[in-house]
This record gives sequence, structure tokens and C-alpha cells, in this order.
Amino acid sequence: MIQLPEGTPPEATAAECRQVQSVLDTVGRRWSGAIMVAASRGARRFTDFRRAIPGISDRMLSQRLKELENLGLLSRTVVPTTPVQILYEPTARGSELLNFLQPLFRWGEKHLPALRPGD
Repeated sequence: MIQLPEGTPPEATAAECRQVQSVLDTVGRRWSGAIMVAASRGARRFTDFRRAIPGISDRMLSQRLKELENLGLLSRTVVPTTPVQILYEPTARGSELLNFLQPLFRWGEKHLPALRPGD
């Protein structure tokens, strides 16, 4: 149970509800979590992400990478080589988010049924 500071009303404010929902919508968007985890484990190029995340389409991967970059969770670097390389990596904000999500990951491992390989 969450411990509230003494004197804090138990009901959530509308602003608190909107904030919680905004965070959950952002991190819970399909493929976003998988992309962030892959980035935290060293995926840098588009093909790295595609290999690390079975089932994601090129179009969806491209869309989610742009969204995560726009949210400031991933940085995008263009390396002027032939051919041009595009590299992604977690920003400080993205790394902070992943650190805060670790307890949630552990909770899921403990309380949610394990998925079979290929699910």
C-alpha cells in the first residue's frame, strides 16, 4: 500500500489521474517498452532493434523510434558515412525511466504468468 504523507487526502486529484494515465500510455504503448529495453541492452542501429524484437514490422519500429526520440527517451545520431548510419541510444531521461520501471518488471516476473517462447 502506498504511504501518503500525513494530512494528504486519500482521493486522487484529476491532475494526478491524468499524469498517471499519461505515463502508463507512454510506456505501455505497443513495442515502446521492448524498444527501450533493447536500447538499454546495446541495440543502436535499426537492424539491431529489428533483430532484438521479434514480430515488430519495419514501419512500426520506425514510427516508435521517432516517437521515443520526440519524447526525449532516445537520442538519434546521424553518422555521415556511406551509407549514412543512424544510431539510437537511451537519453538520461530514458535511462532514468528504465531504472524506475525495474521494480515493475520484477513485479511482473513474480505475479504474471510467464509467456512461452513464441507467444
